[in-house]
Amino acid sequence: MRIRPAARAELARLQEIERAAGVPFRDVGMADVADDAPPALETLERYRRAGRCWVAADARTDVPAAYLIAEPVDGALHVEQVSVHPDAARRGVGRALLARAADRAREEGLTALTLTTFTEVPWNAPYYARLGFRTLNEAGLTPGLRRIRAEEAAHGLDRWPRVCMRLELPHSGGTSGRLSG
Repeated sequence: MRIRPAARAELARLQEIERAAGVPFRDVGMADVADDAPPALETLERYRRAGRCWVAADARTDVPAAYLIAEPVDGALHVEQVSVHPDAARRGVGRALLARAADRAREEGLTALTLTTFTEVPWNAPYYARLGFRTLNEAGLTPGLRRIRAEEAAHGLDRWPRVCMRLELPHSGGTSGRLSG
């Protein structure tokens, strides 16, 4: 897989990846998450134009198999979405996308990656914890993360336990977690 910026012509493909990545949620009793609509093309284009939409593309065909979108929130780069097509799962693709996001965060002078995720889904919070993300308690939430959580709750995502997580990014070029290796 090759990590690169998404092309405008690929945005519909990112929606397909999102739909496919949602299917496994059905197997853990989260059909509403599985059936949730992917980000709108306009939303994906906004991230792409900002330079914060990356794909993991097949090295041979250059067809995206995964994507990540992010935006700065309170001094960190917040990972809004990372989705890997099930056909590309368990190959380090998500980790590679997160490593690219960490590099971008450092380039922008940001100190961490943040994200929100489900606590009891094996490929969510437990996965990110293995990569070095730590769960934030209520006192550790920034105003921007509180806003994001409120939006998620309004969207119905709090039907299942969710957390905010953070990975500190030292300035040395490596991550404090395990993203780079």
